Amino acid sequence: MSSSVTLEDARGALRARLREYYGRRLKSTSDLSEGACCPTAPDARFREVVQLLPDEVVARRYGCACPIPEDDLTGLTCLDLGSGAGFDAFLLASRVGPTGLVHGVDMTAEQLEVARRAAPEVAERLGFPRSNVEFHEDFIETADVIDDGSIDLVISDCVVNLSPAKDEVCRTMFRVLREGGEVYLADVVADRRVPPELASDPVLVAECLGGALYEHDWLDALRDAGFLDPRVVSRRLLRTEARGVPIVFWSVVVRAFKLSRPPLDRRCEDYGQLAVYRGGLPSSPARYTFDDHHVFEARRPTPVCRNTARMLSETRLSALFEVTPPVAHFGLFRCGPAPTATGAGPASAAPCC
Repeated sequence: MSSSVTLEDARGALRARLREYYGRRLKSTSDLSEGACCPTAPDARFREVVQLLPDEVVARRYGCACPIPEDDLTGLTCLDLGSGAGFDAFLLASRVGPTGLVHGVDMTAEQLEVARRAAPEVAERLGFPRSNVEFHEDFIETADVIDDGSIDLVISDCVVNLSPAKDEVCRTMFRVLREGGEVYLADVVADRRVPPELASDPVLVAECLGGALYEHDWLDALRDAGFLDPRVVSRRLLRTEARGVPIVFWSVVVRAFKLSRPPLDRRCEDYGQLAVYRGGLPSSPARYTFDDHHVFEARRPTPVCRNTARMLSETRLSALFEVTPPVAHFGLFRCGPAPTATGAGPASAAPCC
């Protein structure tokens, strides 16, 4: 009993510090001190939308990459975990359109106040008849306001690292998703487990470094929750040391699908399948980047493992791809990114929104 109380006390203390930091101390990205969040130019897809957002929303954008997929999201029901003042939720709202819906969940009342105040104005500027975003005060570990199996797409931008119970966040994402739904996450990871002297530093924790997971522990947490084959989409190098300690921090974008009937293969298995990207996406007319080792040229048949084949044919991406059926099992499929000099994966850019 005492250990349980201690755990809950620790969670409560961390949440109180984060509420204070993000609710009252930080007023804009210029107040950040560690540079983990990136106030860079917006992704070209959203440049015009960002110009429509109220200044107080843009100023409170504390993300580390762009957590929004590049395909057609029209009409989807989505969830932004740790939505803050609404920056990513509003960008996502522009993509799902007036027939879609975006839920934002955050525990910080001050940020939610900004988001809710902005919602009608953003809808009007987007030309929508009403707001298609709903903001809820709740914890991302449970998101009790969201029904089981009600969400098509879950996004999160540099927030999971702040959670005192990251495994619970992953299980909640799996719970709320429909079969075939996707998580598309931007967060900070490390090339090793963060040592105690960094993990206990209040500023490093609040600014997304101290609570960052070792990358493979983070991917394992997704697998343990049911997302059996998470894929890194892109990464951006943030730091190679902190407080004089050698440690590499990356901003990564990861996608994973809820395909549980039947579950995905534990490994990439070769069943002789081919995938063809039909083309046609305005942002990706000639090539579609699925992850850091799958870039599909339009109209070119490309061999894929059975897991990738299912991700492209049993989800909303089926509108973009033709996938041949399995032929026979040919053993393991050679699948994976080329390592970088740091040994931490490819160094492709992870643009901000």
